[in-house]
Amino acid sequence: MLIIKNPQTDPYFNLAAEEYLLKNFDEDIFTLWRNENAIIVGKHQNTLAEINTDYVRDNHVKVVRRLSGGGAVFHDLGNLNFTFISNATNRDEIKIDFKHYTIPILEVLQSLGVNAEFSGRNDLLIDGMKISGNAEHIYPQKKRTLHHGTLLFTSQIADLSAALKVNPLKFQDKAVKSVRSRVTNISSHLKNELSVSEFYNLIIDHIAKKYPDAHFYEYSPKDIEAINQLADEKYRTWEWNFGYSPKYTFRKMVKSEGGNIEVLINVEKGIITEFKFYGDFFNVKDKEEIESALIGKRHEHNDLLSVISQFDIPQYFNNTSADELMSAMF
Repeated sequence: MLIIKNPQTDPYFNLAAEEYLLKNFDEDIFTLWRNENAIIVGKHQNTLAEINTDYVRDNHVKVVRRLSGGGAVFHDLGNLNFTFISNATNRDEIKIDFKHYTIPILEVLQSLGVNAEFSGRNDLLIDGMKISGNAEHIYPQKKRTLHHGTLLFTSQIADLSAALKVNPLKFQDKAVKSVRSRVTNISSHLKNELSVSEFYNLIIDHIAKKYPDAHFYEYSPKDIEAINQLADEKYRTWEWNFGYSPKYTFRKMVKSEGGNIEVLINVEKGIITEFKFYGDFFNVKDKEEIESALIGKRHEHNDLLSVISQFDIPQYFNNTSADELMSAMF
């Protein structure tokens, strides 16, 4: 087994690194890593339905889609992420097995006197509160399984809640929705104070002792170049992080001084296919001019703002500002 201590905190790089290791290496691998503030959405999710777009934009939170299914999670530097990549000896052994990969993590926690347990489909809990969510992706071409999980250690729980707080009534789609759970930090349950770096090293040391064939590996310049290329071509792109979302309908109503304005948007592959305004507002010019201009655009803040900025909004929606109208679109 290769053990990789990954010092990178760029979520685009780190998600690309997982795919690179999965597809280009043959050895079993364990890697431990952290991300700066980011929301990581599941492969099959509608990204906009999982994030608080205002909070994400105002706080410069990166949004990245991962290879595996499951729900959206918030990462910050108080959260550790662990990844196991393993080979199956035959195709029949390829299966989803969350509990198997969380055992080494539970062993570390129990050595610290923390009464953590595996529960439900893919979670680790302390006193009924979630400290770890886990997800898996199968790569059948090489009969390899990627398992990764979060470990809330000193994460900012308030930021987590704010970044993932979404009104479920806005979206109508068939995408997999995240299930929100009560969460807690591991550090709050320790008998003795421990830094996130010390916890990181305890996990690395335990893995090195648990697997007799384990040895450490550092990314080569060639690895880093290839990972960055994959990040640029996929993980940093709007097409992957937002455009990959399934078809959905977005609906929201805002109240301005000029009246109620309701927006109905149909979106496919991130592109607006239908846009309608409804409400009890008054107007001088025909709203259909704006509706037509928005069709074919990405359901993305800056793209729609560039369109809205071309119109004298109070002429179309009396006593309504462009900012108020934009707030109805997300």
